[in-house]
Amino acid sequence: MLLILDILTTAGILFVVSIGLLAVFGVLKIINFAHGAWLTIGAYCAVVAAKLGLNPWAALPLAFVIGGALGGLAEHFIIRPLYRRPLDAILATWGLGIVIGQLITLGFGRDVQMTPNLFSGTVEVFGADYSAYRLVALGAAVVIGVAFALTIEGTRLGLSARAVIMNETLARGLGIDTARVRLFTFMIGAGLAALAGVLLTPLTSVDPNMGVSWLIGAFMLVMVADASFLALGVACLVFGAAQVLISTFVSPILGSIAIAVLAALVLRISPKGFSRA
Repeated sequence: MLLILDILTTAGILFVVSIGLLAVFGVLKIINFAHGAWLTIGAYCAVVAAKLGLNPWAALPLAFVIGGALGGLAEHFIIRPLYRRPLDAILATWGLGIVIGQLITLGFGRDVQMTPNLFSGTVEVFGADYSAYRLVALGAAVVIGVAFALTIEGTRLGLSARAVIMNETLARGLGIDTARVRLFTFMIGAGLAALAGVLLTPLTSVDPNMGVSWLIGAFMLVMVADASFLALGVACLVFGAAQVLISTFVSPILGSIAIAVLAALVLRISPKGFSRA
């Protein structure tokens, strides 16, 4: 039972980390390689909230707002002029991620920062103690997933975003302000990434380069999902299970690279990944 909980909570954490990247890729058709930097920004929002004496949970809305605002500025001034040059846009986001990492280093130093645990302690599950926070993280993944699905299916922005994903030229011809859709999508994606950064703080060290390792996994998951929300959920569950099983029964080192290796194999067999069905 504990192994099943490990798989579910790991899948939930992977989903939270990846959903912002998926939103940007689906609408803007570019991979935001600054995604890891936005995760780091969110984690440092938790650091700032702790230094200000705020409730640790206050870092969640703070990170979402700051991440979204900075994402809007980045989209408007850096990414928007490069939409017709997707390779340049990808390189620009990569460079932006490096710049953000250096600015964080200048502001906070290279030392590992500590933040209060959002939810400490354990709960008894079938006679064994299990991390209460991992269960909270799983619940957060469900809430974020439902909110994202409701936004896509039940709002004007979601309808416009789906139209842009299907056929941007036709959407523009129907009077949809595609530039505005792109802006708000990037803001939401950056905000979700920063939110994920806060949720990661109890599970990993907070330092200027913490987002890099998470970026690789998120990138591979989004490639396998191919901009499909449901496919991302399936990919997180399948690859999260593989990571947990390999780490538990074979080697933690091999488990750490399981997502990248398995995703590459899936894409080699099926270029559309899990969205093919």
